[in-house]
Amino acid sequence: MSKLEQIIVIEPPYDLKFKGPFTNVVTTNLKLKNPSDRKVCFKVKTTAPRRYCVRPNSGMIESGATVTVSVMLQPFDYDPNEKSKHKFMVQTIFAPSTATDMDAVWKDAKPDDLMDSKLRCVFELPSENDKMNDVDASKAAPVLNSKADGTSAPKPISVSMDDSEMKKLMDECKRLQYDVGKLSDENRQLKDEGLRMRKSHRPDNIVSSSGAMMSKQHSSSSLPSLLVVIAAIFIGFFLGKLVL
Repeated sequence: MSKLEQIIVIEPPYDLKFKGPFTNVVTTNLKLKNPSDRKVCFKVKTTAPRRYCVRPNSGMIESGATVTVSVMLQPFDYDPNEKSKHKFMVQTIFAPSTATDMDAVWKDAKPDDLMDSKLRCVFELPSENDKMNDVDASKAAPVLNSKADGTSAPKPISVSMDDSEMKKLMDECKRLQYDVGKLSDENRQLKDEGLRMRKSHRPDNIVSSSGAMMSKQHSSSSLPSLLVVIAAIFIGFFLGKLVL
């Protein structure tokens, strides 16, 4: 047992750590290294098979090779007061040199040839420092990508300022549209009121204008008659002088 445990290097050796939040699938890796000169077969088992997805869960490791096993924890409601009782076991056996059927190797294996390595599962929530590091890493990633492309990275602060200015411009446009509509309504009301006032004052204007025209006609018609009277007086005056 101890011989194979010294040959097979498992990393991490004791704990499989899963870092939350656990609302999505959380994946951690298990590395199996075979530094020996023989092939090694492995199997990965767990006490909670419905809670985990393991890829690959079995296989063969060539001499001097390393296999990475992905252990995916399914989403669940995490309770920090509840301790995890989940465990994993990596079962290994030297593969016969003429082995071709993996199932036959495990079926024919003797208990003394099987070596087991057990790991316990540890659930951790991210600390505030981890959250800050994740935020910094997400900000630094576009910068690194832009440097690799030879382009300048966008500045988040300027983008937010542009968004605020754009919002202000949109609000100003809406306000101006409202003011224009209001002025259009007021202009329409003034036009309607002017039309009503013109209609209400039109008969008086007609009467006054007709009276002025009649007075002009009367004065113009009375003027010739006055001239006739004056002419008759002068004629009568001269005739009287001649008769005398």
